[in-house]
Amino acid sequence: MNRIDLTAKRKQRKLLFGVGLSWLFDAMDVGIISFIAAALAVEWSLGAEQIGLLAAINSIGMAVGAAVAGSMADKYGRRSVLLWTLLIFSVSSGLSALAAGFVMLCVLRFTAGFGLGGELPVASTLVSESVPPKERGRAVVLLESFWACGWIIAALIAYFIIPHYGWRIAFAIGAVPALYALYLRRAIQDSPRFTEQRSRKLSFRERVVAAWSPKYRRSTITLWILWFTVVFSYYGMFLWLPTVVMLKGFGLVKSFQYVLIMTLAQLPGYFTAAYLIERFGRKFVLVTYLLLTAVSAICFGNADTVGMLIVSGICLSFFNLGAWGAMYAYTPELYPTAVRSTGVGLAASFGRIGGVVGPYLVGMLVARQIPITSIFTVFCIAIVIGAAAVLFLGKETKGTDPDRETTDSEMSVQ
Repeated sequence: MNRIDLTAKRKQRKLLFGVGLSWLFDAMDVGIISFIAAALAVEWSLGAEQIGLLAAINSIGMAVGAAVAGSMADKYGRRSVLLWTLLIFSVSSGLSALAAGFVMLCVLRFTAGFGLGGELPVASTLVSESVPPKERGRAVVLLESFWACGWIIAALIAYFIIPHYGWRIAFAIGAVPALYALYLRRAIQDSPRFTEQRSRKLSFRERVVAAWSPKYRRSTITLWILWFTVVFSYYGMFLWLPTVVMLKGFGLVKSFQYVLIMTLAQLPGYFTAAYLIERFGRKFVLVTYLLLTAVSAICFGNADTVGMLIVSGICLSFFNLGAWGAMYAYTPELYPTAVRSTGVGLAASFGRIGGVVGPYLVGMLVARQIPITSIFTVFCIAIVIGAAAVLFLGKETKGTDPDRETTDSEMSVQ
């Protein structure tokens, strides 16, 4: 390997680590919400529907943020939008510690969700564009593995800090990424592909039309179904995980302990997906991991012993988060650079609607005393639909380059 290759490798690792840490902070915030919701239910006497509403409002913000930031990243660059969304999310998270009531907390969670939802698709697009095609899938899945680290930190904060110091301290820790944004401002740059195409920017309307043009329509439909079903099931299950464990008869601290154990399984889920995605392809990993997630959801919903609860929860974390990594790797590969961030942002934004419906639906069903078994059956069915969409409608993108398959005339609006 020559000096140029070594320099490029170092830049790629620096980018992956730099963006990955911002992803870690995002996951930490989302994870903390699930634990804080369980604590607030006790301290503020919140009902199941209010807990579901809190999670849903956060997802509404993420839906709006994904669409807005995805479009802005194709116009102003990935780097600048990444930094601004990171600042918005971290400042809002820190201010959540000062919330005096439920309504104020909901407003701040919407703003935090806006920044969070905007940052995620832009970050995956930046990494996907900045590495060679043969390493692209693995790099994006490894980026996603930082999400597991963030959830693990959130679980540790919940277990060691919330019971002793309260939920406000947990939110205050969420302001730390604002300082990290100052480092990222110097550490990362826009991808070479985006920089090369700055002079050929399309309008927002042209980018949306291109994403739904005959060439990309099938891919867009596949992604929207995939994102909706995965986000619906993930946020419906995982934001309620500590509360569901409590509903199964365990105390608050014991609930946090069990969820921490389950969360640790996310890391090997990402790492196995990162290995398999370049060996067997994106479709294989997505379909396999999604179907095994569906099986795990059924087992978790039916768990009636500590052993079954923990084992099924571990499998749920392992396969669900592995599928998330594959989805983030797969999505940017279906669009050319000129519309990539917009296409990814729109898919993520539509998926976040599922993130609104999922947690709120669980709250409604729990309030009506619907069995946990039935609730997790709903998520199982949704996941199977997502797997079927990829299997029958999706195309394999391993080793492909959408920029080479697209001409300027195909991108222009007739």
